[in-house]
Amino acid sequence: MSAEEPTGNGPGTREIIEALLFATDEPLTVRQVIEIFGILDEGEKPSSVTPDEVLSSIEQINLEYERTGRSVRIVRVAGGYQFATRPEFAPWLGKMLREKSKRKLSLSALETLAVIAYKQPVTKPEIETIRGVNADYVLHTLLERSLVAIVGRAATPGRPLLYGTTKEFLKHFGVNDLSELPKPREIDELMAEAEFEVEKRMLQELEAKRRAEAGEDTGITDAEGADGGGDVT
Repeated sequence: MSAEEPTGNGPGTREIIEALLFATDEPLTVRQVIEIFGILDEGEKPSSVTPDEVLSSIEQINLEYERTGRSVRIVRVAGGYQFATRPEFAPWLGKMLREKSKRKLSLSALETLAVIAYKQPVTKPEIETIRGVNADYVLHTLLERSLVAIVGRAATPGRPLLYGTTKEFLKHFGVNDLSELPKPREIDELMAEAEFEVEKRMLQELEAKRRAEAGEDTGITDAEGADGGGDVT
């Protein structure tokens, strides 16, 4: 019988791995899962598992969830594995989590975090030069939340501290490693699209205001105006 199947004497490898990943509040690496199996008491079976068995079990669990239309799956985050809900359930989860808005990062914290993520390792003076404001309070907040950490000292006069992102940062933004972050070019494109939409909306509002001041009937849409554009009898 496969180690991934339950035996008559207790749960099998797959069920144990599923339970471990369900219960953990931190991503578990394959090595950590193997170590947990290794410290089981002598009478507890299975008492060992290979990396291939761990990965195969996770794959089978996800296939089963997909087949039965479950709302959760196991994803790879920050080098480990953890349960996550499928993207299509985000609207409902977002409503539930609005009450926790006080835990959201402020705009200044997000800006500082972006500087650190893309420039790391980076010093406080470098962060302040880029943002143009003092970074003491924001850095203290990010350190408290374990989103950034001190990773060394710069080889410059005064040897200022160097800051970098942490695994908690990867977990917070749901990425496996820094390579999955948007590239600066992609961010520029998104910002350009957003600015275009803002400008377009402002022009529409100005045009509506001009027409209202001119006494034009703004209740007729452009399409309706085109259909009824013939001579009036």
